Amino acid sequence: MNTTVLEALRSHAHTQPDATALRGLSESGEASVVSYASLLQQVDALATWLQQQQLPLLGLWGDNQIEWVIADLAAWQAGIPLIPLPRFFSHAQLAFVVESSGLRHLLTCGAISDGLPTHGRVLSPVPAIHLDQVSSEARSEPTIAPDTRKITFTSGTTGQPKGVCLSGATLDAVTVALAERIHESEAGDNALNSHFCLLPLSTLLENVAGIYVPILLGKSAIVLPGPAIGLLGSSQLDLPLLLKTLHQHQPNSLILLPQILAGLVAAANHGMPPPSSLSFVAVGGATTPPALLNQAHRLGIPVFEGYGLSECASVVSLNSPRANRVGSVGRVLSHLRVRVVDGVIQVAGNAFSGYLGQPVSDSQSNWIDTGDIGHIDEQGYLHITGRQKNLLISSFGRNISPEWLESELSMCPAIAQVMVIGDAKPFCAALLVPRTSSSEIDALASQIAGVNATLPDYARIRRFIVASEPFSLANGSLTDNGRLRREVIASRHAEAITALYSPTFPLADLSADPTSSQSLEAGALHAIF
Repeated sequence: MNTTVLEALRSHAHTQPDATALRGLSESGEASVVSYASLLQQVDALATWLQQQQLPLLGLWGDNQIEWVIADLAAWQAGIPLIPLPRFFSHAQLAFVVESSGLRHLLTCGAISDGLPTHGRVLSPVPAIHLDQVSSEARSEPTIAPDTRKITFTSGTTGQPKGVCLSGATLDAVTVALAERIHESEAGDNALNSHFCLLPLSTLLENVAGIYVPILLGKSAIVLPGPAIGLLGSSQLDLPLLLKTLHQHQPNSLILLPQILAGLVAAANHGMPPPSSLSFVAVGGATTPPALLNQAHRLGIPVFEGYGLSECASVVSLNSPRANRVGSVGRVLSHLRVRVVDGVIQVAGNAFSGYLGQPVSDSQSNWIDTGDIGHIDEQGYLHITGRQKNLLISSFGRNISPEWLESELSMCPAIAQVMVIGDAKPFCAALLVPRTSSSEIDALASQIAGVNATLPDYARIRRFIVASEPFSLANGSLTDNGRLRREVIASRHAEAITALYSPTFPLADLSADPTSSQSLEAGALHAIF
């Protein structure tokens, strides 16, 4: 199947056959390098074999590794719709994906998850890639747009994950536009010759920007499993190991979530900076505080914020070395059009083909309502200020974006995570996770009061609750890209939230001696004056 990305792979295999396409680890754990000629040979062999199996749909399971990339490209070349299964999904989410898609066959790289009941394993022509049969009890055969080549499931903020159907042309378009933006200022020492895949390849952003873009440009990608680079489980990060691995491989580009960027900034402040080889570090997925971006730049970390959504095949806008405005998510990529209607951002030009199991969409000519609130400034930079469905309207009629306040509060040294509440209430409050277990209430209150001094009175945080546990993927409090699952968090702290807004809230006890040390107790209620 002819596509821009696959044609580029074939071209590079002939013009620079010995150039490195992928670097990773072999099955035995030793360093492995795959040339463009070798990559094409393995993709061709697997694609031909898959076509012979006459499969209507394929899943893909595996950690970040060379075989994952080969399997992904081979399915695309074979013309078989592919569902990358996120390893951070719960057993229930994996079961939902399998059943709702009618998935019957799975390409597996490495060990299979116990959340995926499989049988009938067959070894493919490519070592370490197997074809497994999946036990599925699909309700019915779902509707899939005929041009679909990839179905990406995102965990979302509420409810079950949705399968976004993407065509090969849509994937090609975003790859070309993203390559233009990332490499527009590439020259000499700033050449972006190698990309380090830090996010899971099952994440569309890393799949496109971390694999397709380097292949399009004849560059190399470093693909290493999570434990080898310090990503443990669904939300744990071994920062020293990550830094050690980055220095070992000396990549030129990297994609981060805001939480990982905060870790790199903290490490750099303590004399452990990332390698100077980095020329382009993209950050997105959730709101990134401008103060954090400014700190990163002062420390020499070349970070640029972007924005995207799965329905547009990932990236919509991105800052770059030639055009960067901190506080914005950059200028819109060349293949898209963006407008703002009643404060809500709409996108057109590279739309998805519909959701799995729903009527096929003719959405290429339609505007997608993103649900994100924002504006475009006079120089063409896109700004995101919150989610329409998250907007808080106080009982005094004030519209308040919780993401705005959370961004400000997240820069408090004592606060690791925070969620702001206050819809239909007389004031805003916060559920927060302290940075350390030894944090004291008076320190938290003092720092929040400092933020309040910069805010209008209707947006100030008047009271707060210490959450019972950190917000994470593991406990269902975060989505795969780091966004808060607000309904989940609020439900778990419903009793404390009710008490927080109660007329009998114990203000006198909490306003006694502001200099006294108070214990940090999960679920306890605290006031700020």
